[in-house]
Amino acid sequence: MLRKFLYDQKWKLSTASVGRRCTDFGSQISLQRYVDGYKKYSTIFALSSGYGKCGVAIIRVSGPNASVALQKMTKITNLKPRKAVLQKIQDPETTEVLDKGLCLWFPEPNSFTGEDSVEFHVHGGPAVVTSILNALSKLHFQPASAGEFTKRAFLNGKLDLTEAEGIGDLIEAETEKQRKQASYQTSGSLRKLYDSWRITLLNCLASLEAYIDFSEEHSLESNILENSKTQLQKLSIDMQQHLSDGRKGEILRTGVRVALLGEPNVGKSSLLNLLSKKSAAIVTPFPGTTRDIIELTINICGYPIILADTAGIRNNPENEIEVESIRRAKECTKKADLVICMINAKKSFKSSFKEFLEHYKNFLGIKTEKVLVIVNKVDLLEKEEMKKWEKQNIVTLSCKTQQGLEQFINKLTQCLKEICGDPSEENPVISHARYRSHLLLAIDYLQAYLKKTEIQNYDIAISLQDIRSAARELGKITGSISSEDILNIIFKKFCVGK
Repeated sequence: MLRKFLYDQKWKLSTASVGRRCTDFGSQISLQRYVDGYKKYSTIFALSSGYGKCGVAIIRVSGPNASVALQKMTKITNLKPRKAVLQKIQDPETTEVLDKGLCLWFPEPNSFTGEDSVEFHVHGGPAVVTSILNALSKLHFQPASAGEFTKRAFLNGKLDLTEAEGIGDLIEAETEKQRKQASYQTSGSLRKLYDSWRITLLNCLASLEAYIDFSEEHSLESNILENSKTQLQKLSIDMQQHLSDGRKGEILRTGVRVALLGEPNVGKSSLLNLLSKKSAAIVTPFPGTTRDIIELTINICGYPIILADTAGIRNNPENEIEVESIRRAKECTKKADLVICMINAKKSFKSSFKEFLEHYKNFLGIKTEKVLVIVNKVDLLEKEEMKKWEKQNIVTLSCKTQQGLEQFINKLTQCLKEICGDPSEENPVISHARYRSHLLLAIDYLQAYLKKTEIQNYDIAISLQDIRSAARELGKITGSISSEDILNIIFKKFCVGK
């Protein structure tokens, strides 16, 4: 069962305890969470596998009366935990046989939600699934809302918020790198890191509380203040390094925004079609075919990219439509994480190639480090012309013959790896903007405390509130301190049945 850990709203704290000012953010989770967690939930049910025709569908039941589903809908008399039993499943009122499938029993607390749970593995036809869901509703169970199973797992202490959100990311993952990052997060990589930082804050706070309460009555170490300050300075540096990751985890989770940029008729739409392996954009030999931005999500060596084909850019647009197309192309490149600048291999430069690129980037307002330059249409070149580009150490490509495609993909993958990193359990990265927001606030509070310690004869007792606030922000990331509003925002993003 859930731990009964309800606190008096006035927070009656021990005046003889070192942790008397730490309690509200140390061992406590918000009062609201414990009230919600301890109350008797209704029993819920939902289809946990995907909708549509399939070989097997999984229907999950969770709550205090979950065992009733087995008692009323099957002839199982002896419930054995985690043992699959093949049984006829019947309507609880008419006793009509609805299907024959596997039935599993998971008694609390050894289930995903931490509650008594039942699973029916049945044939995946829509009629079968609907009949069993209707039968469960006759037992006065409630249909689960989006994310309710995972929310109950969180409230029962089976998961923290980072692990719960990792499950959501795992469900949404479309590429191998996204899967790896989400998998590490569900295993607790971020929780362990943030909990270790929070423990450091609590230990420092406990030491400083002891110094305030007992320094005059007992022989406490005289270097408590300096040691705590050193630990907090190191913690602040560690947190800042964690934040200076270039948003790698967030970009990998949502997808790398890549813009195709170049002059008219340079082959941007052809490259879009080549990478997406379908005719997504119209390709003609006439300049200005692409007017608006076309976006596609594709997988490049495990990295998700949102590839945008933009209108051709030139200094002298012919009409208002082209002016607007160029403006949109510029806006798209400013928001992009990577810009692929395409050049026609037959183009002759009045100045040097290097000067041309600098002018091009300045004209568009693009940062040099986020530009990958490729030369297209090399199938039109003679050998001597080809050598000229090879000396420039530029990626060459022919969208028509696919010459140089493998080298281009390898170079693009290197760029994506620099932008997204390579997920690992040892070095977890920030995957949600919510985490970054709380971490920034925590650093601000730490910096405020450290700044106060530079003042002679500063009030230690008052300044400790900054450490409490920093610990509270870390607690909000993992959910050890939360509110119902935050939980509703997080879990409503989940699919029904998870």
